[in-house]
Amino acid sequence: MNGNRRMYILVPAVALLMFLLPVASPAAVQAPSTAMPSVQPTPSPAGNTAALAKEAEGWLADLIRIDTTNPPGNEEATAKYIAALLTKEGLTPELLELAAGRSALVARLRSAAMPDPSRALLLVAHMDVVGVDKSKWTVDPFSATIKDGYMYGRGSVDDKGMLAANLAAFIALKRSNLRVNRDIIFLATADEEQGGEASIRMLIAKYWDKFAAGFALNEGGRVILKNGKIEYVAVQASEKVPVDVAVIARGPSGHASVPTKDNALVHLAAAVEKIGSYTAPVRFTTIVRRFFEQLAPLEDDELAKWIRSIDTPDRGEHAQRVISDTNPLWNSMLRDTFAPTMLSAGVRANVIPSEARAMIDVRLLPGDTIDVLLGELTKLVNDPSVRFEVQPDAGLAAPPSSLESDFYATITKAASEEFSGAPVLPFLSAGATDSAQLRLHNVQAYGVSPFPLTDEDSRRVHADDERIPLASFEKGVDFLARIVAEFAATR
Repeated sequence: MNGNRRMYILVPAVALLMFLLPVASPAAVQAPSTAMPSVQPTPSPAGNTAALAKEAEGWLADLIRIDTTNPPGNEEATAKYIAALLTKEGLTPELLELAAGRSALVARLRSAAMPDPSRALLLVAHMDVVGVDKSKWTVDPFSATIKDGYMYGRGSVDDKGMLAANLAAFIALKRSNLRVNRDIIFLATADEEQGGEASIRMLIAKYWDKFAAGFALNEGGRVILKNGKIEYVAVQASEKVPVDVAVIARGPSGHASVPTKDNALVHLAAAVEKIGSYTAPVRFTTIVRRFFEQLAPLEDDELAKWIRSIDTPDRGEHAQRVISDTNPLWNSMLRDTFAPTMLSAGVRANVIPSEARAMIDVRLLPGDTIDVLLGELTKLVNDPSVRFEVQPDAGLAAPPSSLESDFYATITKAASEEFSGAPVLPFLSAGATDSAQLRLHNVQAYGVSPFPLTDEDSRRVHADDERIPLASFEKGVDFLARIVAEFAATR
């Protein structure tokens, strides 16, 4: 990118240790239940990131306070905020305009005068957030309120926490003046939650040369915190394909005082009930099979027994039920899913509507097709008054990222160092991310949401009172900076 300065060896590697002076974090004192394990990690090539994490905590609060609810997004305001921070560090960020008020941002640390995209590492996070029902929150969702060791706010986990942590890792490398052996590219994307006119698909179409890379680090993974201990680190190497489907029932309208059996709303309700009660068959992808193989030794003996039986001819069907009932996320990894999310019908309470609609959020396993699934649902519903309509902007199936790449090995090593030997499991995420589009452009993209979270806190993503433990945010900054610093030095 024009204007970026080539990096030279000006100081020894210990400089990165010196500029990040340790600062005590009050998070563990404020919230003992979310404190990180006391075992000290292996020293990181990124140095002591405590001071950097406190700085990034301030950036995260500022990012949450910029309302980027999508729609309409308003990501350009966030892009300008980040641009000001990077400019202050002597970098040359560039805004990439996509639509009115909607821009992405890119910045680059160069390893050589001529970039080598095949070796470059792309740090990705999105700036937009989903909407909120403020009446259901205990705090203002855009206030970045801190209480009991947590920062509350829409986007604190999805995905402004990752955005702030990426920024911290990127700035840490810049301040250190260390020689990097590959370009490191910071990318803040727009319209991830809707996937429309300002999405990564459009960004790639218009500006691919600005951020083309061989590897990417993005959201989509998990650091599983259970009973105060890191159980494992899940690294997203594949993801399900999102498809919105409208279920439409039609019938004659009329006065509600004279009900008929052709009421569209009744037909729709029956169809939605059947869809909501149906369970698709299990299908194992390579990533999912490997996830459960590596998960079994980490669970108690009883559950491990069923995980090991998940694909056996005699006990497989029962094992699949046990595993699906144990963890809704595991259930979603094993099969296509469909969740009714919206209903609409009628104009007045005393008018029978001529049309009723429901929206179904479908998530397909990579390799499955919506046409085949809709054929099954049509048979299931078995009602000529009901039809299905696929909505625009459906996701695309992408090949999985390699589990044999140098970058996956670096992530595995960094996780073990950071979390006292915690195992890394390859992961298929039920949720969609920008990584699918990157994988379609031959990028080895991995999802590593670096913050240790309990199930309770993970369930708040896209829900009420989304929050991030400050101790987990600090740990996540250290983990992410470690990954980036180690891979930046890999030849």
